[in-house]
Amino acid sequence: MQLQLPEHYNFAAQVDQWADRDASRRAVWEVNADGSERILTYDELRKYSNRVASGLQSLGLERGDKVLVLVPRGIEAYAIYLGLMKLGAVVMPGSEMLRTKDIEYRVNHAQAKAIIGFDGIRAEVDQIRELCPSLERYITIGSSFEGWIALSELLTDQSDTFACVQTKSDELAFLSYTSGTTGGPKGVMHVHGWPFAHLAVAAKLWLDVQEGDLVWATAGPGWAKWVWSPFVSTLGMGATAFVYKGRFDPESYLTLLQRYPITVLCATPTEYRLMAKAPDLENYSLQALRSACSAGEPLNREVIDTFRRVFALTVRDGYGQTENTLLVGTFVGMEPKPGSMGRPSPVVRVAIIDEEGVEVPQGEVGDIAIDREMLALFRGYLNDPERTAKAYRGNWYVTGDQGRMDEEGYIWFEGRSDDIIISGGYTIGPFEVEDALVKHAAVAECAAVASPDPERGHVVKAYVVLKQGIQPSAELVSELQEHVKTLTAPYKYPRKVEFVSELPKTTSGKIRRIELRQQEKHQSHS
Repeated sequence: MQLQLPEHYNFAAQVDQWADRDASRRAVWEVNADGSERILTYDELRKYSNRVASGLQSLGLERGDKVLVLVPRGIEAYAIYLGLMKLGAVVMPGSEMLRTKDIEYRVNHAQAKAIIGFDGIRAEVDQIRELCPSLERYITIGSSFEGWIALSELLTDQSDTFACVQTKSDELAFLSYTSGTTGGPKGVMHVHGWPFAHLAVAAKLWLDVQEGDLVWATAGPGWAKWVWSPFVSTLGMGATAFVYKGRFDPESYLTLLQRYPITVLCATPTEYRLMAKAPDLENYSLQALRSACSAGEPLNREVIDTFRRVFALTVRDGYGQTENTLLVGTFVGMEPKPGSMGRPSPVVRVAIIDEEGVEVPQGEVGDIAIDREMLALFRGYLNDPERTAKAYRGNWYVTGDQGRMDEEGYIWFEGRSDDIIISGGYTIGPFEVEDALVKHAAVAECAAVASPDPERGHVVKAYVVLKQGIQPSAELVSELQEHVKTLTAPYKYPRKVEFVSELPKTTSGKIRRIELRQQEKHQSHS
């Protein structure tokens, strides 16, 4: 299957074409925890995003400017992303859970010109105004406030029409930040042609999104997975994005799947695991649901078996990264092998390679790698040629994950080859956790590693050496956990803390996290 990017492409213009075909078609269906709803048609979304583009342009934002978007799930996220793309600006997705230090790093690293946030993030942003000279505009989807322009007020007199910028396919469109093993997060650069390549495989062959579907992809804005599924795969196919603004609860999710005609579901393995354990699971009827996919980490055989037995539905696994698109998956019509990621995508050359970049024999464990010419591969890490170079081995991009390929071409995940922690769908760098912990007065040094967990796949575990004279206690564990939540995004906090007298180190003094990871893995099997 060959793909070729057009010279010019803008995803927002493609979405507008659905409004031309059927103005009254639902684009976004938003449901709140209290049951209240908002629905936006494709025509209404086109007009809303046009006003966003016009409003931002009136503030002096223009093509190529980088804008950090920190908003929760909801209709506004769709209009903001589309409006920025129409303007030719660069979208910087950011979780609404980010803290001051996280925001400051991203803004200064990218030289962002504006922030679009919400009332809940305002206090975090206000603390870094003086530290971020590139920032010129602060826009909120909430109420206007000193130093903040309310989006609703900005759009009052804006036109419903806007001439979408004719961006080139190789022009920067998204700048997503992902955790690294050392230092700050890496700025992953994706171009306007990326959605074009993503739609061809992830939306059609894996998610199986069809025109008119009601698609519930549970990822929140700020994550590459939100761009993948709720945004590009849904709107690009002329489907309706179902957005639930409440917190995750297995019974609530199952009730929503029963109440609404949701045809496609994309959720994390953790969400599937907890739904599969829900009491009275057999009492739920998911008659509309046709396609169910999972990504973020390997899916348990028990979950696949449960959904097949109770709902006659096969949950299909998929694998990809912020740096690329869906690389491996159990595609439509393919028989899953529970525990396996599936087979390589038809448009991606995937191989298992050794340290020299040579493909290893079938059944042998090695590094999962993809051909560096793949169209949906990122264009490098922003301002970081060294990290970019390290991502490649000859003609291969190396994912950082290890696996093996069986005789039928199915790939089996064996673990990370580095120290990145994947927990409940979140990617967490040990450096971020450790950097927060050592700022606590009681901590002399520490190491954060992945610890196996039955529900989240893995959780963050911190091995902590205390300063002389300080005694371990349950109270101190709670204090350290709250300390990390305060300094960095709450999902990064260590759910497990173990106090030790020393950490394993190399002769040059570097902490051997691999030894601690192996220790955790061994304990989980014993």
